[in-house]
Amino acid sequence: MANTHFFGPDTFASPEQYLPMPFRFERLDGNRVLLTNSSGEYAILSRPIFDDFVSGRLPAGSGECLELKSRSFLMHGADPATLRAVASQWRTKKAFLESGPKLHIFVPTLRCNQGCGYCQVSRAEAKTAGVDMPFEKARSAIDLMLSAPASSMTMEFQGGEPLLAFDLVRRMVETAAERSSLAGKTLSYVICTNLTLLTEQHIDFFRKFNVCISTSLDGPSDLHDRNRPFSGASSHAVVVENIRRCHDDLGPGSVSALMTATRNSLGRAEEIIDEYVRHGLTSIFLRELNPYGFASKSGKAIGYSTDDFVAFYKQSLRYVLDLNRSGVRMIEAYAAILLRKILTPFGVGFVDLQSPTGEGFGVVLYNYDGDVYASDEARMLAEMGDKTFRLGSVSDSWISIMTGPTMQSLAAAGVAESLPGCSDCAFVPYCGADPIRHYRTQGDIVGHRPTSTFCHKQKEIFRTLFDLLDAADEETMSILLGWLNLRRSCVSSPS
Repeated sequence: MANTHFFGPDTFASPEQYLPMPFRFERLDGNRVLLTNSSGEYAILSRPIFDDFVSGRLPAGSGECLELKSRSFLMHGADPATLRAVASQWRTKKAFLESGPKLHIFVPTLRCNQGCGYCQVSRAEAKTAGVDMPFEKARSAIDLMLSAPASSMTMEFQGGEPLLAFDLVRRMVETAAERSSLAGKTLSYVICTNLTLLTEQHIDFFRKFNVCISTSLDGPSDLHDRNRPFSGASSHAVVVENIRRCHDDLGPGSVSALMTATRNSLGRAEEIIDEYVRHGLTSIFLRELNPYGFASKSGKAIGYSTDDFVAFYKQSLRYVLDLNRSGVRMIEAYAAILLRKILTPFGVGFVDLQSPTGEGFGVVLYNYDGDVYASDEARMLAEMGDKTFRLGSVSDSWISIMTGPTMQSLAAAGVAESLPGCSDCAFVPYCGADPIRHYRTQGDIVGHRPTSTFCHKQKEIFRTLFDLLDAADEETMSILLGWLNLRRSCVSSPS
């Protein structure tokens, strides 16, 4: 007869003494401490509870002890199940490494018909010769992309202004669509355009290939026209009319937009966001000035401090949340990216926030001259005369590009968990190394975090989001959770 004896409850009771799992912490204020672990779980404890936890004094059956155990901050005795769960979450967060880069950026031309003071690309005038990609190089770039291991990829067109080379863009998409089918790859398409040249031919093409459109709208007409001048007309009037045309012909949500904050934007957060709402846009990406291209030269005229930008960002985020509470759908895209990293185990594909670095591992760029770079920022440096992060050319093999000395150096400096100033930071599970930016701003691919403006900005925004999560009522939490399925096109970054 089978043994049907049941063990008593003492058999399943956790021992009084628990074992803390590895964690990092940050004091949010005098009474609250943020804990995070490598799998991305977080907990916010009062200072007395934190002191009891690290001293081993939390009662085994207390709510705090059970909560910390559920989030893998402690375990009772040898617990292989907890370790397997943590390992699974960690693998999921790093899964972007398994298939190689999924974002492939093409620069069909460096020519542009606008003269934006914050341009980070060092664009060329619209009639400049010799800065368009020859089709032979474009075809080689497509073949190189399709030799990458990922089964699904995004083909993104940057510039300059890609619509100035529309015939080339069209041929590239048609060629890539045909060859990707033969190669067993799935492609999606994004075009980053200022939308000033839009025609019915472009719209028909976007519809046929389901091309996502990413553009720039810096706010009301006086601000947009000042930031993004356009010969002979108001660039704002042209852009908002063409956003309307895209919405009418391609459907709501066919266009995503970002704004680049200049000194003139500060203090006008509500006006800028209201302009997005007015034109049927449901997401806004608040972007700071970047230290590349013409933007590096105009910083004294239009720049600001990191604290100024953080204050602008916080004001904007508060207003976006207020709009949602009043029934107006609006997403702040950068917060949505960070929240997805905080609240889910899934990656976001945003280059700046990947570890190991997304540069090369998450994105590759094919320049108009056939050179291949580790990111858009890498080719921006090249246009400034520094080709440090050139991976090779479109005539090279995928293996030689991804195993060459440039990728070796990026890999060595691109694991945030091992970098000084990052390795013990509570925000590192959600942040990235960004070695190219630190090379540009600090002259070193590892960088010095105490003086890094990127690090300072990230920490302040993370603190803002964790304060928001800690204080969120049911309505606010519902809004934030609704932002997690942000479309890929919403995080593209037109130049």
